Amino acid sequence: MMKKSAMAWLLPGILLSALTACSPMDKPESTDVLQAIPFQQVTLEDNFWLPRLKTQKEVLVPFALDKVRPAMDNLRKTGNYLHGIKDELPFPHRFIASDLYKVMEGAAYLLTLEPDPALEHTMDSIIDLIGNAQQADGYLYESHITGVSARHDHWGGGGMGDKPYSWVVHSHELYNMGHMYEGAVAYYQATGKDKWLKIAEKNARHIHHVFFEGDSAYNGGKPVNQAPGHEEIELALVKLFHATGDSLYLDMAKRFIDIRGVTFQPEGEGVMAPSYAQQHLPVRQQTKAVGHAIRATYLYSGMADVLAQTGDETLKPALDSIWANIVDTRMHITGGLGAVHGIEGFGPEYVLPNMDAYNETCAAVGNVLFNYRMFLAEKDAKYVDVAEVALYNNVLAGVNLEGNRFFYVNPLEANGRNAFNQGQKGRSPWFGTACCPSNLARLIPQVPGMMYAHTGDEIYCTLYAGTSTVIPLAAGKVHVKQETNYPFDESVRFEITPEQPEQTFAMRFRIPTWTGGQFVPGKLYSYLNDAPAGWKVLLNGKEVAVKLHKGFATLNRTWKAGDRVELQLPMPVRYNKAIPQVEADADRLCITRGPLVYCAETADNAATPASYVVAPSTDTDVRQETDGLLKGIDFITIPAHSVQDGSIGQLTLLPYYAWDNRGDGAMIVWLPENDALAKASIPTMPEYVAGLTATHTFEQDDVYAIVTNGYPASSHDTSIPRWTSWPQTGKKQTVELTLKRPLRLQSLSVYWYDDRGGVQVPQSWSMEYRQGGQWKAFPIYVTDEYRVLKDQYNMVHPGEDIEAEALRLHITPQPQAAAGILSIQLEEVK
Repeated sequence: MMKKSAMAWLLPGILLSALTACSPMDKPESTDVLQAIPFQQVTLEDNFWLPRLKTQKEVLVPFALDKVRPAMDNLRKTGNYLHGIKDELPFPHRFIASDLYKVMEGAAYLLTLEPDPALEHTMDSIIDLIGNAQQADGYLYESHITGVSARHDHWGGGGMGDKPYSWVVHSHELYNMGHMYEGAVAYYQATGKDKWLKIAEKNARHIHHVFFEGDSAYNGGKPVNQAPGHEEIELALVKLFHATGDSLYLDMAKRFIDIRGVTFQPEGEGVMAPSYAQQHLPVRQQTKAVGHAIRATYLYSGMADVLAQTGDETLKPALDSIWANIVDTRMHITGGLGAVHGIEGFGPEYVLPNMDAYNETCAAVGNVLFNYRMFLAEKDAKYVDVAEVALYNNVLAGVNLEGNRFFYVNPLEANGRNAFNQGQKGRSPWFGTACCPSNLARLIPQVPGMMYAHTGDEIYCTLYAGTSTVIPLAAGKVHVKQETNYPFDESVRFEITPEQPEQTFAMRFRIPTWTGGQFVPGKLYSYLNDAPAGWKVLLNGKEVAVKLHKGFATLNRTWKAGDRVELQLPMPVRYNKAIPQVEADADRLCITRGPLVYCAETADNAATPASYVVAPSTDTDVRQETDGLLKGIDFITIPAHSVQDGSIGQLTLLPYYAWDNRGDGAMIVWLPENDALAKASIPTMPEYVAGLTATHTFEQDDVYAIVTNGYPASSHDTSIPRWTSWPQTGKKQTVELTLKRPLRLQSLSVYWYDDRGGVQVPQSWSMEYRQGGQWKAFPIYVTDEYRVLKDQYNMVHPGEDIEAEALRLHITPQPQAAAGILSIQLEEVK
């Protein structure tokens, strides 16, 4: 067990020098600070985000509130303990309350869609539980208040300490409160009710007193003066400042940032390593993204907030360097961060695996939050471009279209069999650590609050969706209405109506990076054809010449009511490549269109997705799905061939965010450019097979080789084991596969062996399947044939839905030869 004494406390002099190096808390003039239009002041009127918010309100929030009921029970029991009411004690847990607060935050945002007295009553009831569980001095942490922390680990990576604030590095005390503040602010903004906000303020003032002034009831009366191990409170305090106008909270956020890596550093490895929670250096000396990805992005978000709101330019070099390190070396093309399992964090530069990628959904949420705040701090569209890619791809992939199943892990390739998602091979209804579903519950409803920002005389249009809002400029309010079917529509249309006649101001429209020579900012990825897409800006129907500044096309003019602006953002199908340092993507291409990454999925393609080989082509087709769950989604078809089935000449792709909505099948983002890579990518299928028999097997061969081999190099591949019927030439053979369970068979593929002599591809073959103990003829699909082609898999599909207990191949060899098989692959209907 890791003891508390194993920590390194740094000298006060180091803290003094670090703090005195910081610029004062002089806040820039409010007319110059870029402020986002909050979510409750933006009305969604589109077909992309609005249905998602309705799904969240009707499905995700009720579902999630039910899942976090244990956290409510803990609060109720803690409140009863404090008020002397006989009850069971809560169970000890470090962060279960944070999941509740995040779900409540999401519910608060959704209350702006339409009045919902029942949901509001539920929220008020939970807020009563929170208030009853809070100590009179403001402290709120159920395990220490009730003493059940005695039954929990105190120290080490899973510890909560033996008393309040004794193990801030891992207790999550401040992390929980950060999420509580965010929920309280959201509910206050949505309803005007301030009970929860007052609970949050009471706790924040308590933390300020204990951490920066000293309280005799905590830490022997000395200020704790330590940054939390899991960042979150920093950005939440800035939100509390915005909601209340009390600069104490902004000052607290800055102080927690200032002391990180200064007053305290852990010692150890893994989750106790100083870099794990970004405590290895003072924040202003940090230049690279390291450690736990969610903690890191929350820290960077808080730093960007403080930079934007205080004008502390000493934070800017570190933020700029860290951001560049992420987009140049550590970010997947989907906007996913934290490629490495184990620490859920950043790995070595350029190590960006596909099937083994971690890319926790929460890290993508953090990527959105960090980049949007960097935009507010620096007024540069490149940050919104990164936020958009992370949002539309990794974040949205985290929840299915029905709103009730989730990804914790977001790989860029899946074989339909490996349980990559916390024990599931596809989406899961919930997780033991439920940070990802609850983070989705709160982030997606925040999206309307990221669509517009303003200074005193500028309006920034950042994310595109059908919306309307009123923006308060110094000279008067401006009504803005936006119409588009983005991210599939190439046209974004605005109607601008100032309340004052002849009002002059600047409208700034983001021109995304993906309209140029690459999909997303940074050095990692570029288009094979890097010719710009040719965007245009039209004012009242006429094209106008505009120049880009920091990624924005600006129209600075005197506006009149009803002026219309149209952005034309062409969305050709693009082929992307990674730089050579990203070894996982060597000789592979990724397909994108507009802000969306596309992938190939089993549901749309006859062969295994990883078996397809692609080359850049302009012969592409885009079609919109008109029915079912995927209605309204654009699919792409491109030329491709499969090394598994030579008859295939095209590949269908769908947006990455929409995969795994039709069953847990295989998926791939980075497609092979050559046959050898595709062959090596095709997985073997031994887990389906319980037993194998053949009428005859040559004594030097092994019938089990056919389900354990990788992809053969050719039909004459003698480097791997095989099954043959040698020396029985010209004699019919049977190979039977007994399955571990009844299997809804999607396809069976046979790779024949041919040694160019005594063993040759057969003359013919056919198949049977066993169902209910009876053997039946395989109902081969109408366009399939029992092929005997060399150097590839010969695939057959059933023409009707079948469930097989066993499969039997009937093989007729050539008259003077034996038969042989190198590999058999099965695919199950998902």
